[in-house]
Amino acid sequence: MNNAMDYPFLVFALSFFVLWLSERIGAFVLRRQQKLQEAIRKDLGVVLAAALTLLGLIIGFSFSMAVSRYDQRKNYEEAEANAIGTEYVRADLLPAADAARVRALLANYLDQRVLFYITRDKQQIRQINARTAQLQTELWSAVLGPAAAQPTPIVSLAVSGMNDVLNSQGYTQAAWWNRIPIAAWGLMAAIAICCNLLIGYGARSVNAEGGLLLVLPLVVSISFFLIADIDSPRAGVIRVHPHNLENLVESLSGR
Repeated sequence: MNNAMDYPFLVFALSFFVLWLSERIGAFVLRRQQKLQEAIRKDLGVVLAAALTLLGLIIGFSFSMAVSRYDQRKNYEEAEANAIGTEYVRADLLPAADAARVRALLANYLDQRVLFYITRDKQQIRQINARTAQLQTELWSAVLGPAAAQPTPIVSLAVSGMNDVLNSQGYTQAAWWNRIPIAAWGLMAAIAICCNLLIGYGARSVNAEGGLLLVLPLVVSISFFLIADIDSPRAGVIRVHPHNLENLVESLSGR
């Protein structure tokens, strides 16, 4: 899970430095050639416009991908809360002793799901995942026994609800693993570097090199930062907070 995109501020700093350096390299090549001919400058303008357009499209598509994945994680958090709350109610369909056990296990399971969303430490996450898997096994056993003893349609509702609880966790985990491909990041970086090389190469004055050439690296770096931040479910500033699960905890604690 050592993904460099899990560190948005590092992405910002590194991309800004690399893009700024690309422009300086382009400007250095220009100074070596002293002066561009007007025909070459016109061709350079066409190529630069096309490259910048392509860069804008790639950044836009990548931002859309990150936002859609963020929305998916929010939707699955809501689905998890609904599934757990529904199963907590359906526990009434089981015998009293089994129902009490299922509710106690669901309460513990709900606490683990909240911790899954708010914890950042990798060691703690591994412990939470292990505890979650253990509780899932216990929850399934808790409804499997009564279902085997009384295979009625009413009891099957509790089994179906538990199946939804277990499936919702799997969907959530899959959504958290679903990230923007590294190849897409590589393509964005390559196009951005090419654009900054061309801008530096076509710079007309030292003043432009000193100040205006910082604009594109800064803007693109901010875009990369925002995309990486939204796409990082655990390490970013913009994260999915388990509001629905926390509300469910408060609701169940009042019963």
